[in-house]
Amino acid sequence: MKKTTFFAALVAMFAFTSCSSDSNQQQADATEEHDHEHHDGMAHGDNVPAAGTVVVETPTFDSVAEPMKRNLSQLLDEYIALKDAMVESDAETAKEAASTVLNSANAMPVATLQVPEQKTFAEEQVEKVRKSAAAIAATNDLGEQRNQLEDLSEAVFSLTKAFGATDQKVYYQHCPMVNNNQGAYWVSTNSEIRNPYFGSSMLKCGSNEEVFN
Repeated sequence: MKKTTFFAALVAMFAFTSCSSDSNQQQADATEEHDHEHHDGMAHGDNVPAAGTVVVETPTFDSVAEPMKRNLSQLLDEYIALKDAMVESDAETAKEAASTVLNSANAMPVATLQVPEQKTFAEEQVEKVRKSAAAIAATNDLGEQRNQLEDLSEAVFSLTKAFGATDQKVYYQHCPMVNNNQGAYWVSTNSEIRNPYFGSSMLKCGSNEEVFN
């Protein structure tokens, strides 16, 4: 009888421990799922900002020479290819794309600009593009490449806005989780969030913070 009672108590204790463990695991899984959904949820509905929202302050230049606009439009396309490579976590393609961006920056017809304000602004921003693109092109380390992306993004977005380089919508997007929750921006021609800083591990984390055009 005592043996039976002891055995029953042992079974009950094992069942309680097992259920408690399962409950804790379910709670942990639920928390992780909630956090993941919270970050992904930032992109639901594309989070298009209110009209007139400005994150990057730039001048607006009229009567821009066509060669400058054409080259800047090409630069934007090449930047998008670079950004997309980082979305795919493809360091080799990102490196090659950065070399293309660097070549375009070096060929930018800044010297032909006749308006002093345009020339000064273009010189400053194109130099930022050169510096960031050169750093990305110099390494195969994806983490180091991503560290250079925000400065490049801001310069490309600034040039695109100031010189009216394209008629298509351009989105300035942001993820608050980058750099230990300091956050970072990137540029896209699609409102859908595809995070270049985390790739597939947190693909939809981010929001649209400014829209040009």
